[in-house]
Amino acid sequence: KGYAQKEGVDFEESFAPVARLEAVWLFIVYVAHKSFTIYQMDVKTTFLYDPLKEEVYVNQPDGFVDPYHPDQVYRLKKALYGLKQAPRR
Repeated sequence: KGYAQKEGVDFEESFAPVARLEAVWLFIVYVAHKSFTIYQMDVKTTFLYDPLKEEVYVNQPDGFVDPYHPDQVYRLKKALYGLKQAPRR
């Protein structure tokens, strides 16, 4: 639950790398000038493959609670969707 994370407590800052519009336009102009072909791709789960650099612990999700250890928490090895640390990886 990324919305439950508090800045300064659970994470220092959130970040998502994006290209500046000027850089995109410069790239398109150069490609057009050279008559190159542009291919585009997207890796939708790219943030989920890198290991986390910080220790992040989560509660057991609803519906998956271990009845023998209902208060157990888990340390994440990799990012989850919505985690504030995910975009920087």
